[in-house]
Formats: sequence, C-alpha cells, structure tokens
Amino acid sequence: MTRWGILATGHIAACFAADLRLVPDAELVAVGSRTRESAEAFARRFDVPRAYASWAELAADPDLDAIYVATPHAAHHEAALACLAGGKAVLVEKPCTLDLPTTVELVETARARGLFFMEAMWMRTNPLILRVLELISDGAIGEVTHVRADFGVAGPFPPEHRMRARTLGGGALLDLGVYPLSLAHLVLGVPQHVQAWARLGPEAVDENTGMVLGWDSGAVATLSCGMVGATAITASITGTTGRIDLPEPFFRPGSAVLHRLGAEPETIPADLTGGGYQYEAIEVGRCLAAGLTESPLVPHATTLEIMTLIDDIKARIGVSYAA
Repeated sequence: MTRWGILATGHIAACFAADLRLVPDAELVAVGSRTRESAEAFARRFDVPRAYASWAELAADPDLDAIYVATPHAAHHEAALACLAGGKAVLVEKPCTLDLPTTVELVETARARGLFFMEAMWMRTNPLILRVLELISDGAIGEVTHVRADFGVAGPFPPEHRMRARTLGGGALLDLGVYPLSLAHLVLGVPQHVQAWARLGPEAVDENTGMVLGWDSGAVATLSCGMVGATAITASITGTTGRIDLPEPFFRPGSAVLHRLGAEPETIPADLTGGGYQYEAIEVGRCLAAGLTESPLVPHATTLEIMTLIDDIKARIGVSYAA
C-alpha cells in the first residue's frame, strides 16, 4: 500500500485525487496547502483524513510514503525540496521546474538522500502510448522519419492567470509545449538540431510557439503550442513503411490508428479508465515496492534532457523566468 499526500489543492490536484481512488493499493491520507481553509475544503471533498496548512507540515507526516506536487510551475522547486527534506518520495508535476539548474538540484537532492523522485509526465505511463512505442520498436512503421504534434488552447486568459503570469511560470511552452516535445523525445530521443520562434505577450511569456527539431538520422519533428487558438491537439508519427495517428488529446488518446503501407488502417483501442492520472500513481507504487529511486518509464535522465531542450528553446524565443 502506498500512502499518498497531495501538495496543493487546484484542478490538477483534484484530478489526481479522483484517479487515485482507482488504484487498489494506494490511499490518500493527507493534503497540504498554504492555507488551512483550502486544505480543509479539499480534504472534505475527497474524504482525506488530514489537512495541513503548510508544505512543511505535510512533508513531516510520518504516515506518508509519497507526495504529489501539484502547484503552479514556479513553486515546483520549493515544494519538491520541502518534500524531499521531509524524507518523502516525490512525484512532481511537469515541467519539473522552470529551468535546468533547479531541476538538477532536485534530482541530485533525491539521489543524495536515496529517495524516489519522478516528474509527472503522465503521457509516458499511459498504456496506449506504451503500446505505440512497442509497435514502433517492432518495426510496424519502419524507421521513424517525422513526428508532428500540436497543443493549442483558445483562452483568453487574464494577465494574472497562471498561463500568462510570468511569476507563476506562465507561457505556452512550459504548460503545453512540454507535451509535443516529450512525444518527439519519447520516439526519437535527444535532437541534434533545434529551431524555434514565438510571439511573446505583454507579460513576456510565449503566446504562440513553433519548434522544429532535427536528428542526424534525417528525422524531423514539427511541433507547436499556443494559448491564442484551439488547435487539433493531435499527433502523428511517420515512418518509412507506415504512420501512427494519435487523436485528440494525443497525450491521452482514446485510440490510435496504425496505417501500414498497402493495408487497411488498424484502430488500436485505449481501454483506459478514469482520467489517466492513476497510471503515474501505479508506476510510483510499483517503483517504491521494488526499492527503486527512479522510474524506468520516466527516468531522471529523460527529465533532464527535456528540461535542457526547454531551456534551449526559451533562449531562442527570448523567454526568461529569472528574478
């Protein structure tokens, strides 16, 4: 049994709490927020036994095995450090932090303390996405030559919203672009060539961003993210002998369609339950039971590689979250 705490009480925290009920060997026993009122309201909503008015109190709870950090991006670093200081395994929402140095600090802190640490890139634990990777590995579409993915939402968002507020880590890249980037990385690994362009808003965060990645193999990825228009939120992975299409939302698709050259399209059903967050909780529980300090599905190296890529793109488009 994995005994969970949740740090933060917003929408994503609520989604995780709801899906945790679908995990037989998991129990939500505590929630922490910066205000007692928020923590107690969340506890009542999800029947959580204990509510704490500070992150440190939550991290100090001796009955917890793992804590899920669901704050806005800008607080991930501080919140995860507090949990690690309390000796807890940590699942921190994506993106891990605002930049590579602070992500490195979290990884190194977890390693030094011998604690489990994982970025909550739920797409990488999704059973259908894992099946797609198996098909690619088995040669179903030949050698991968192209990955295309988009994630754009319409908004509009007020200046103080977490999507726009620079102090909260706003912008399309961190919140949305991390998904297309992660898919391309999942399929092709670290790119050798990166190009990017973005329109910045008055808050100095990116509103609409395009990215082109290249690999020495000749493969390319064309990716986009934005908060000024609702895109299809689909993806396709093309190879020399076929293509796999992922419908909306591509990071939690209801199915996948395999197109082999000369054959009829084959629909692969997802057969998923809940919102999809339970699969990352299952992975954390599996790793803890096995005595692992990192997940083979979302290893530290992957988190660091993605954050390196994000920092590269931020520099190219002129976005900085430095004080």
